[in-house]
Amino acid sequence: MTQKARISLSSTDPKKVDSVCDQIKHISERTGVPMSGPIPLPTKRIVVPVRKSPDGEGSETWDRWEMRIHKRLIDLDADERALRQLMRIQVPDGVNIEIVLRTN
Repeated sequence: MTQKARISLSSTDPKKVDSVCDQIKHISERTGVPMSGPIPLPTKRIVVPVRKSPDGEGSETWDRWEMRIHKRLIDLDADERALRQLMRIQVPDGVNIEIVLRTN
């Protein structure tokens, strides 16, 4: 039985997510570990409509604030050397990274 590491990345900034994906890709190339991905998952849009006037007077005008959450999924063979290097990656602020080990 082999183990695989499933790495899920999420952030509001797609450039930061892609930079972390590139770092993981370089690690897999250096260590020779097979990798599949990054698989872009659907972008989640969170829309918050807000009234412009604070006191309720005047015409009903609304602002719509939107936040987009970008996600990527990477599958990687769980090689000890590769995982050790993965733990040393400098993850920028605002990027959530989750690593799950599973057996096949």
